[in-house]
Amino acid sequence: MNTELSSASADPDSGEARFDLDGPVATVTLCRPQVLNAQTPKLWADLRDFGRNLPGDVRVVVVRGEGRAFSAGLDTKAAAANLGALATAPDGDAQIASFQEAFAWLRRPSLISIAAVQGHAIGAGFQIALACDFRVAAEDVSFSMAEIKLGLVPDLGGTKRLVELVGYAKALELCVTGRRVLAAEAAQIGLANVVVPRAELDDAAKDLAAAVLEGSRDAVIEIKALLAAAAGRTFAEQEAAERAAQLRRIADLSGLGD
Repeated sequence: MNTELSSASADPDSGEARFDLDGPVATVTLCRPQVLNAQTPKLWADLRDFGRNLPGDVRVVVVRGEGRAFSAGLDTKAAAANLGALATAPDGDAQIASFQEAFAWLRRPSLISIAAVQGHAIGAGFQIALACDFRVAAEDVSFSMAEIKLGLVPDLGGTKRLVELVGYAKALELCVTGRRVLAAEAAQIGLANVVVPRAELDDAAKDLAAAVLEGSRDAVIEIKALLAAAAGRTFAEQEAAERAAQLRRIADLSGLGD
């Protein structure tokens, strides 16, 4: 059964986003198609609160955009009044940290997150796609880290994930030029897990979610944790982590777990 999740801070009628629950799958739909799903601090607050209130039985989150674009990035017109004041605000750092929380929960160890991306994924739109574990891209996708065009830096958690996916040199090139990455290149350099025709995008994301749900939840969590930490470990440290994870799984499967 598909249920719309609402709260005082994640208002389904706000025009910013829609939040739906269908058993273990939650779907976040950016729904400002008239401005190519440009993002605002209000949207980030809704995303943050949705993440905080997500039921514990949710295993997969799908993020999608209504209309012809995933997200054209920051709504500079809507945010203009706040941007100037942010630099001098005594809580400026805390404000940006709260914006980052809107995306950070998508990296939660207990979740697998999937971005279904079509059309423009620019700036903050690119970064919310990067916050997800998987990116299913339509053939018309265009990724761009366009903050440089505004004299800004990517500040929503996208820089670390971008380096992890494509390496330092390519990540630096994309960030300092703001150039567009189309579907074929996105697949080639590891930004997109799969590229499909636009008409098949939602079904491809659903199929991937279903494939994730076929696996043991606890095994998926252990695997995600192992891979997420692998880059910062030596081989010996990673092998030790693998042993510990496997022993936990064996104990659980044998009925000996906590």
